[in-house]
Amino acid sequence: MDCSLHIAHDERDLLQACKQGEEWAQRAIYEEYFSPMMNVLVRYTRSTDTARDLVHDGFIKVFRNIGSYKAGSSLHAWIKRIMINTAIDNIRKENKRRTDDIDEQHDVASMDVSVISRLSEQELLRLVQSLSPSYRAVFNLFVIEGYSHREISEVLGCTESTCRSNLVKARRILQSMVSKHLSS
Repeated sequence: MDCSLHIAHDERDLLQACKQGEEWAQRAIYEEYFSPMMNVLVRYTRSTDTARDLVHDGFIKVFRNIGSYKAGSSLHAWIKRIMINTAIDNIRKENKRRTDDIDEQHDVASMDVSVISRLSEQELLRLVQSLSPSYRAVFNLFVIEGYSHREISEVLGCTESTCRSNLVKARRILQSMVSKHLSS
């Protein structure tokens, strides 16, 4: 007689168990989402150690606030939002000085896609990680996450012109670093 035991849990069961503080459910969610969230946070930090610390901090927030998750929405997106907010909180702590506002944004030509395609994902990641925290945050939030300058200014507590300025400067620095990297 064949007998099988269905041990996989659906998301609803996991969430309910997490709300009740069940460690097995927290571990299951942590293990499923650790890698994707690590990939998000490593873009906001200079090191994988710092990113790992932020992932752990983010999961503490996830489990403390699991009751506010609305069933039917994307759990992945909800966790990712918490992780990004954790990175932003960290940037605020690190960023004691702000860059000066500029009155107008300068156009920066976009890099030739063929130039970027010659870099590996890890090489690009290292270049982004080498940016200052404020430049890195604005670059990630605008280019990768799709936030508007208004949203970024609200999240980071700076003006929209500062966001634009930091994005322009980040792009210029990245363009310079890519050029130097490819010429060496």
